[in-house]
Amino acid sequence: MLSSNIKGVTSGFPLRIEAEKVVEKQVELNAAFLKNMFTKIEWKPFVDASQAMGYAELPDEAEPSMLKFDEFLQKFHHALLELHLEEGALVCPETGRRFPVNKGIPNMLLHEDEV
Repeated sequence: MLSSNIKGVTSGFPLRIEAEKVVEKQVELNAAFLKNMFTKIEWKPFVDASQAMGYAELPDEAEPSMLKFDEFLQKFHHALLELHLEEGALVCPETGRRFPVNKGIPNMLLHEDEV
């Protein structure tokens, strides 16, 4: 997940999502990949990001034992791999600085005074 690298920012993660357009793209489920990724994800920011993109099916808390349930794997898979922020912005939680997202690509370039 991306974070704000503005000079002086101490809490630039997680960036808040302002979604204008979200696209869903079908991806084949790979349980082994999901189980590996689960340990690398900070769950609360992930749930918040999913909700900001209109997907509210994830539980507020999760633990590795939930990965043995197909229903949980499907929901995790959908949020992680099938939701794409096409248009909108990523917002620094400390400064409120908006990083625009156009055609699915975030522009994280900093202004001269932010470096």
